[in-house]
Parts: sequence; C-alpha cells; structure tokens
Amino acid sequence: MVLRMNYHLVLTRRCNLNCEYCHGGEENENTEIKYSLSELETFLSNDTDVQLMLYGGEPTLRIPLILKLMNKFPDARFMLQTNALLLHKIPKEYATRFHSVLVSIDGRKHITDAYRSDGVYDRVIQNAKWLRDIGFQGDVVARMAVSQQSDIFKEVVHLLEIDGSVFDHVHWQLNVVWDAEGNWTDFDKWIETSYNPGITRLVDYWVRKMKKGVIMGIVPFIPLTYSLLTGKESLLRCGSGIDTFAIHVDGSIGICPISPDWEFSIVGDIRKSTPQDLKNCMLVDEPCPSCEEFDICGGRCLFANKQRLWGEEGFEKICTTVKHLIQSIRLRVPEIKELIKNGIISLDELTYPKYNNGCEIIP
Repeated sequence: MVLRMNYHLVLTRRCNLNCEYCHGGEENENTEIKYSLSELETFLSNDTDVQLMLYGGEPTLRIPLILKLMNKFPDARFMLQTNALLLHKIPKEYATRFHSVLVSIDGRKHITDAYRSDGVYDRVIQNAKWLRDIGFQGDVVARMAVSQQSDIFKEVVHLLEIDGSVFDHVHWQLNVVWDAEGNWTDFDKWIETSYNPGITRLVDYWVRKMKKGVIMGIVPFIPLTYSLLTGKESLLRCGSGIDTFAIHVDGSIGICPISPDWEFSIVGDIRKSTPQDLKNCMLVDEPCPSCEEFDICGGRCLFANKQRLWGEEGFEKICTTVKHLIQSIRLRVPEIKELIKNGIISLDELTYPKYNNGCEIIP
C-alpha cells in the first residue's frame, strides 16, 4: 500500500524578509536543525513514496542543506516554498529537479512591495523567470498572502497575465490566522466591499476564459469545481493531520509548519514515530463537520479550527468568505457542465494538484 505522505521539512526558522503580516523569522536556540540526516533517513525509510516540501523560515538560506537532501534522497519528490530572493543561487541541475516551486508574491508591484519591502517584486519576478530560462518544467505557483491593501481580483489577474507566462497557478491565503486587531483596520468592511465582490468578479473572469477553452490556474477554483461537478467529497484539503505533516528543526513532527509552539500540534518525533503512526491522527472539530459546506470545504484550517485565535465570532466571519467562494462557483456549474459536454474543456483539466504541493486550496 502506498502511503503517499507529505512532509513540510523546516530547514531553518530564519528568514531574510520582515513582511508586514509575518514579522520575520526567528533567532534563538531552536532556529536550526538539531537532528541528523541519518535520523531523517531512518524515519523516511518507513514510507513508500517520499515527498518533501522544503520550508522555512526561508529554506534558500540553507542551500547547501538543500543539495545534501536532494543527494541523500534521489528518488524523493521535492517541492520548494520560497520568497524567491535567493532562488537563482540554487544550482540549475538541482533547481530543475523540483516538482513544484511555490513563490511568495502578493500581486501587483506596489502591493507586494508594501507588504514585503521595496524592490521585492522585481527580484521575485526576475527569479521566477530565471526558472523558465534554465528549462524548469515543473509547476510554478504564485503564493499570495492577502490582507487589507489587496484587491483580490486585480492581484490574481495581474499574476496570471504577466508577460511570459511566469506562473502556472496562483493561490492565496487570507491574513486571518494571527491577531485580528493588529492586522486589520476594518475586516468586515473589507470583506463586504472588496474581497467577496472581488471573488465574484474573479469567478466571472475564470468562466469567460473557460468559454474560450482556457482554464486559468486559479488554484482554489479548480479542485472546488471538480468536487462540485463530480460530487467527490473532501476531507481537510491541505491534508494537515491526515497525510501532511511538518518536521520541525528539533525533529518533532507537527500537524502544520506554522504551529511548532503549540503543544497540541506536536504529534510525533522522527526518532520515535513512523509514518503509519501519523496518518489520520487528527481531524477538525465542530462546527466544521456539521456545516452544510463541509464536504466541499473539508474544514478550511486545522490549526484555526483547534485554536480559534480570532474567537468564535472571528472564526465564523472567515467561514463566510469560504461559503461565498463556494457558492460563487456553484452558481456557474451548469455553464461549466455545458462547456465539458461540448468539448470546449475537459473534466481532466480540473484535476489539480496531482500531488499535494503545499497549496491549502481553501483560502
């Protein structure tokens, strides 16, 4: 039996940026890897289809370690989540081996630079184009963090339509995990006047392109549409606690790379656990399983479900954005069915991702 587990491998907790919604990496005794590659090899030897999603902090701060890992596990499927500032420093023969590269960029130049520092946008685009120039054949995903300066329609369309087809897909996460008061001036107003209307416009744009035989790579839309068309139900789409875990720098294993400091999230250790021990070890709690959209959404975020850092009211507010997204797509399903029936697009084009690539799917 193929386990097909996914491991976010945290290479360092340091970062070379200090983004508005994140506030940089960490500098303490628990910043760098404390286990040996032999210990990691012993743990992974119990898996049958190794997939390593290199993560940080910023993983390209540890390029020599990346090369060691790719040499140590030549048959593994590697994916990289990076801010891309140092992407071009990875030797070409290694960079072209990645199955997917998720590049942090938040939309238009002035939006990206406002969140991430002046000049970041230009460097990210340059290095994403470098991937194409060296013959990279994998999936390049623009991975956005969306906050109150963002116009979701304009940011996504901009990234999809950059000259040179830089990005195959665009995915985003809302800036709704941490402190609500510190991150937002008026979250409710932004949702009502900007985000939800922008999602509706974005679905319209996506369907218009589809009518011309083109499925634009808007990540949340594609798998949700597939489920709505086929009736295929989904558990938590990011796989957290099910088949996707984080290996932290101390060798502990968590449900998610963002939550190493919460005791509940630590579910094992590479020195003591096996992949079989981990699979399906944690599921979302109520109210998610009783929600009318649970079979499509899957529960949005295991960490948010367990911790509720925005409180019960804030948790529900975020859920309304997911419900709006699903309903906006559901309303267009009859048109999409006709496009498939008439051979303008095919259902197979909506099977994404083939392997979990770190896109949580649900914003």
